[in-house]
Amino acid sequence: MSANTQIVESFWLARPSTSVAPDLLGCTLVRQFPDGETIRGMIVETEAYAPGDPACHAYRQRTLRNQAMFGAAGISYVYLIYGMYHCFNVVTDAEGVASAVLIRALQLDAPPKGLAGIPEKKQLRLAAGPGKLCKVLEIDRTFSGFPLDASQPLRLEHRSEQFQQAVEEGTINFVQTTRIGITKGIDLPWRWYMGNCTAVSQL
Repeated sequence: MSANTQIVESFWLARPSTSVAPDLLGCTLVRQFPDGETIRGMIVETEAYAPGDPACHAYRQRTLRNQAMFGAAGISYVYLIYGMYHCFNVVTDAEGVASAVLIRALQLDAPPKGLAGIPEKKQLRLAAGPGKLCKVLEIDRTFSGFPLDASQPLRLEHRSEQFQQAVEEGTINFVQTTRIGITKGIDLPWRWYMGNCTAVSQL
């Protein structure tokens, strides 16, 4: 972590998921493995899930599966879909309010050491989807409920100054649209992604 890198603070995430989701674009998810290898990926696609949202896991009631969503802002919520794919979420809003942002895709700085030899085109899409990014970063349900801070093997870092400047100058643009892969709440425009980015889950 460089001297200029700033960890995303829990209070910054203590806002509605629909406000946090676009602001997470350009932030970095960092995974540190037990052997010391560190993989960094810029967030390029997000989806928001909030109270009153029929697609939200906590729409009906609090359960063992979704209880992390009710936790404090800045912890992770990881769940399993189709019995084989994990999905990683950042919990937002106030404690007790079920609100989270699904991280749908990352643009990796570099592939893991074991995948360094694959073609560059495939490297660009190693984390182009929620299940794919969890697979490459080895994120599973054991991470659910963990704080995303500097002391953990998963942490979030703010956008770089250069990235923020590019956003303000309009050289990097964000697209807002409806969410994908769901059957309820399909009309809500709560998906954001970086335009012209090859690492987005669906182009």
